Amino acid sequence: MFFRNRFLFLLALAALLAFLSLSLQFLHLIPVNPVKEDGVNSKNRKRIMPDPLTETPPIDPIYEAKFYCNIPGIPERSMEGHAPHYFKLVSVHVLIRHGDRYPLYAIPKTKRPNIDCTLVPNRKPSHPRLEAFIGHMSKLGSEAKMDSTLSSMPRYPSHLLCEMGELTQTGVVQHLRNGQLLQDIYIKKHNLIPSDWSAKHLYLETTGKSRTLQSGLALLYAFLPDFDWNKINFRHQWSAIFCTGNCVCPIRNHYLGEDQRRQYSLRVTNIHLEKTYADMAKIIGIPTKQLRASNPIDSLLCHFCHNVSFPCTKNGCITMEHFKVIKAHQLEDEKERQEKKYYYLYALLATYPLLNQTVNRMQRIAEGKGEELFVLYSAHDVTLSPVLSALGITEARFPRFAARLVFELWKDGEKNKEYFLRILYNGVDVSSQTSFCRDYNQRYNKPMCPFDKFVHFVNLDMFSPFNATNYYDACRRRLF
Repeated sequence: MFFRNRFLFLLALAALLAFLSLSLQFLHLIPVNPVKEDGVNSKNRKRIMPDPLTETPPIDPIYEAKFYCNIPGIPERSMEGHAPHYFKLVSVHVLIRHGDRYPLYAIPKTKRPNIDCTLVPNRKPSHPRLEAFIGHMSKLGSEAKMDSTLSSMPRYPSHLLCEMGELTQTGVVQHLRNGQLLQDIYIKKHNLIPSDWSAKHLYLETTGKSRTLQSGLALLYAFLPDFDWNKINFRHQWSAIFCTGNCVCPIRNHYLGEDQRRQYSLRVTNIHLEKTYADMAKIIGIPTKQLRASNPIDSLLCHFCHNVSFPCTKNGCITMEHFKVIKAHQLEDEKERQEKKYYYLYALLATYPLLNQTVNRMQRIAEGKGEELFVLYSAHDVTLSPVLSALGITEARFPRFAARLVFELWKDGEKNKEYFLRILYNGVDVSSQTSFCRDYNQRYNKPMCPFDKFVHFVNLDMFSPFNATNYYDACRRRLF
C-alpha cells in the first residue's frame, strides 16, 4: 500500500510540473527555442525593443518634419499664464518666428511648388477671424505709425503663385491661432491689457521682411481684435539677431565661423548624405555641387508641409527616402551643435543686446517707471535659435514655423517687492531648463524663477565664458 501511494504521489507531482511548464511557455516567461551555451537565442539574436536605461530612442525624421510644419488643426495645450493665485502678471514679452512660408531657394531645373498665397477664408487651413483680419488689414490708412521701411509693405500675402519667401495662408492662420491663445490667457483671464489701452502699453518690432511684419500683424489682430491703427507703431529692426546699436562683435563672428566649419566637416563625412545628393543631382541633371548649393531641404520641406509631390524629371523623381536622409542629417547637425559649444558661445554674444533690452524693460516695469505691458518681436529661426541656446535650453527643438518664446514677469502678491520670471517655449514651461534657474528649481522646487537670477545672468554670467565682465570686452577678447 505504501509503495502504491508513493507511486500515485509521484505521478501527480509529475503531472503538476508538466502543467506548470506548459503554462510558463504559453505566457512567454521561459524560452521555447533552443538556447546556445553562450546564452544567446539562436533564432532571436536581434533585440527589438531598446533598453530605456541605456539607449536613446532613434529620431524619426518624418515625425520631426511634421512637427516643424506646425499644420493648424490639432488643439494645443498651453502653460502660459499659470501661477499661484496670489501672483499678479505685470508684463509679457513674446518672441515669434514668422509662420509658414514659400521656399527661399528653388531646386534648379524643377517646377516650383504650386502654392496659392491669396487668403481665402473657406479654404483650409482657416480660422474664424481670418475674414475679419483681411478686412481690417485692407482698411489701413495713413493713421498707422510704422517705420518707413515697413510702411510700403503689404499687410497680408496676396499672390496667386507665392513669391519666394512669402507668407502663406497657413502662416497667417498659425499666428491668428497664437494671438487668440494669448488673448484668452493674458487678456480674458489675467486682464493684462486695460480696455482703454494706448500705444504706450505696447512695444512692437519686426525685421524688414513682409513675412515677419504680416505674422506680427496676424498675431496682434487676434490678440487685440479690430485694434485702432492709431495705437499701433511697428518699429523696423534691420538685424535678424536684433542687436540694434550693438552689432559690432568680432568674437561673435569668430565663433559663428567655427560652427560653420564644424557643420561643413559633419556634412562631408556623412557618406550616406553625399550619395543621396549625388543621386538627386543625377535625377535633376545638374552637378552635385550645384544641387547642394541650392539648399534643397528648404524647397522639399515646402512640398512636404503642403502635401505636394516632390519634383520629378524624365530621369525619375525625388523620393521620401531622399528627404528622410537630408532631414535626418539636419537633426544630427542640431545635436552635434549642442555638444561642440561653438554655437553656444556665438549665441551668448549674439543675443545679449536683445536679452539686455528685455531685462531693462522688465526692470522699469518692476520699478514702476515703465508702461510696456506687452512686447512683441516678430523674427526668424536665426533669431529664436540662438536665444534658446544662450538661455541653456538644450532640449528645445529647432524653431518650427510660428514658434513662440514667451517671457512672463510676475509680482508676488504676498511679498509685494518680489518679482518672478517664467519662460515658455511653444506653450511649455522651460524656466527650470535655463542655466540660471536649473539649480534653483532643483533645490527649492519653486514654480517660478526669481527675476533677479535672470538679471544676474544677463548682466554678468553671459560674459564669464569669455573671461570678461561686460559685452564690449567679451566681444574683443584676444583669442590665443
